[in-house]
Amino acid sequence: MSKTQVPAVEGLFTMDSNAPQLIGGKGKSRDSYFFPKDLAGRDPACIDDVDSDGNSQIEEVLLSNKGKVWSFTTADYRPPPPYISDISEEEWQPFVLAAVELEKEKLVVLGQMVEGTKLVDMKIGMEVELTLEVLHSDEENEYMMWKWKAV
Repeated sequence: MSKTQVPAVEGLFTMDSNAPQLIGGKGKSRDSYFFPKDLAGRDPACIDDVDSDGNSQIEEVLLSNKGKVWSFTTADYRPPPPYISDISEEEWQPFVLAAVELEKEKLVVLGQMVEGTKLVDMKIGMEVELTLEVLHSDEENEYMMWKWKAV
């Protein structure tokens, strides 16, 4: 029996397995992009993006799914809860995190690199693209998360 793939966190990314995209926000009065989209309402620079009734003028947009590595590091310890993983404490391995500047938006987004990426594989300026990987699973579902992979 095949499991249903569902997002690990709703509203952060599309579930298009061929070309997933992050779901961000953009101020209607300026070219300011945000990820996640909900952060747009917390930025003082977006004061112009609220109408006279106090309603947000932030629109939901699909962000670029490609970019260049701006910086990177490793997570050398297992994150604390609410982090969820199918990997046992004994089998857990460090993973690589990359800060990626999106092509169009010039927005830097931090995310995990795909499983198997080593620190020695990383270079500043290398091209990466968004992909989906299983974060954890249960009897019915595979909970998917967006990650970066080298192009």
